[in-house]
Amino acid sequence: MAFSAPTANFTPLNTPFLRSHDNTLVSSLSPSPFFGSTAKLRLSSSPNFNLHRRSGSVVAVSEAVKEKKFKSTRNLLITKEEGLELYEDMVLGRAFEDMCAQMYYRGKMFGFVHLYNGQEAVSTGFIKLLKLQDSVVSTYRDHVHALSKGVPARAVMSELFGKTTGCCRGQGGSMHMFSREHNLLGGFAFIGEGIPVATGAAFTSKYKREVLKEADCDHVTLAFFGDGTCNNGQFFECLNMAALWKLPIVFVVENNLWAIGMSHLRSTSDPQIYKKGPAFGMPGVHVDGMDVLKVREVAKDAIARARRGEGPTLVECETYRFRGHSLADPDELRDPDEKARYAMRDPIAALKKYIIENNLASEAELKAIDKKIDEVVEDAVEFADESPVPPRSQLLENVFADPKGFGIGPDGRYRCEDPKFTQGTAHV
Repeated sequence: MAFSAPTANFTPLNTPFLRSHDNTLVSSLSPSPFFGSTAKLRLSSSPNFNLHRRSGSVVAVSEAVKEKKFKSTRNLLITKEEGLELYEDMVLGRAFEDMCAQMYYRGKMFGFVHLYNGQEAVSTGFIKLLKLQDSVVSTYRDHVHALSKGVPARAVMSELFGKTTGCCRGQGGSMHMFSREHNLLGGFAFIGEGIPVATGAAFTSKYKREVLKEADCDHVTLAFFGDGTCNNGQFFECLNMAALWKLPIVFVVENNLWAIGMSHLRSTSDPQIYKKGPAFGMPGVHVDGMDVLKVREVAKDAIARARRGEGPTLVECETYRFRGHSLADPDELRDPDEKARYAMRDPIAALKKYIIENNLASEAELKAIDKKIDEVVEDAVEFADESPVPPRSQLLENVFADPKGFGIGPDGRYRCEDPKFTQGTAHV
């Protein structure tokens, strides 16, 4: 199903729509319950406004066109195997982050640690559809993205503990997960800085296929970032570049409504981020980021579109984080009623309900997964705690390109191991 061709299976909800000159469905700018607090926002209705400005394939569509009603088993969104895979991945993400909070407060982790609780449907819904060769670029909230991409829980936890067995040998920490083996191209601490990297990875895929004639290179890149990033220049520059060159990339906005302590509604002139896609000639889609099945349906189309060589897609997932911005954030700025409202829409509980109601699995099977994940997380903590810390000599590795340069002396030993080096008396 293409984004620009809604069918009879789609049931519009509360978002008003207009028809363009070629009968394509487009969203209007009239007020809608798009965000949790939009009652305070007033958007002027513009009946002549048409987002369908370039071609019939470029359109901004809201979550409404993705809303489906499934009444019979043959129309279920997922099989039993798929449902259990999604459930296990989401439970792993939640349990892992809860354990991170415990370890942080016990002094096992240092610096800023940003947890992903509440947003699991986005990571699972997108990343579990990827191939190993596909790339993921994350943000500072990257632990769960790494887990979904297949990085072992032991390697992620060890990295958080700053141990040599971590996926970056303890040098990346919470905000800089990286795994060449799994094509996780990094978590990035500064907002927006990962988007150009993701765009470059997508360009690499296109170059290999079209210039180097690697016919089997249909690799796709996912770029994850938050709502606060979408007012930064890198975001717009990369949307333009990706659309211009039809790069195989999906821009995934994890709109959790808050950029640290700044409400998205207060900082953005038009809070409906997905509408920025058509301005650059790509589809823009909004989806309920608290529902993994809806996310997965949108992700299928966007990833398949990129893999076919049809270019990028901008997907806005409206989600919510259940904890503060980081574990150092007392989370006093958000309305308690807002937090309670989203907590009632827990994506894991929603998937569990769907699986049981549709007889895809029993309560006992799901409890067995819960128990398995608890053991995996406990094992990851024990492994990380017992792993060695990096030696001092590792400090200068990957810093100097020339192995005989400033970092390593003529005798092949690291200069930092020379006591005179730290005293400032070493000859360099």
